[in-house]
Amino acid sequence: MQQNITRGPLNGEGSTFAIVVSRWNDFLTSKLADGAVDGLTSHGVSEAAVDIFHVPGAFELPLAAQKLAETGKYDAIIALGVVIRGETPHFDYVASEAARGITNVGLKTGIPVMFGVITANTSEQAVSRSGVKDGNKGYEAAVSAIEMVSLFQGISGDAEEGKDEKALTHVV
Repeated sequence: MQQNITRGPLNGEGSTFAIVVSRWNDFLTSKLADGAVDGLTSHGVSEAAVDIFHVPGAFELPLAAQKLAETGKYDAIIALGVVIRGETPHFDYVASEAARGITNVGLKTGIPVMFGVITANTSEQAVSRSGVKDGNKGYEAAVSAIEMVSLFQGISGDAEEGKDEKALTHVV
């Protein structure tokens, strides 16, 4: 049986993005934000098409993302934060509710909202995933946002001039 696999191209030209960044663990979240901006601009997004908003912590990311989605100004929103396990159950509540809230914003608004929140057991794990040592989850979330915007544009037939005609890549 032949399958059609469809992906959005990684060209963000003409799209607008909001990045919501937690200030908690700022040393790491600032690296995630830098990675996200790099991920967007290296895939055709103009710096003028990227707005960055700061919130106190990861728990506040969903509400800010929802407010931004409701403006209609952004094609996608990238939520960035770092939650490191401590000695109390606080980590579980914050990580769980941030994930649930971010997911719900996307489902409620129809705007792609990317989960770029590192949930780590140790500071070393968080450092490793924030671009200080290895990969950068902010960059990865930004590239995912571009792909989702392109996919949604292709599904709805809103491909802009200058982009792939179908705004989709079909792989057989």
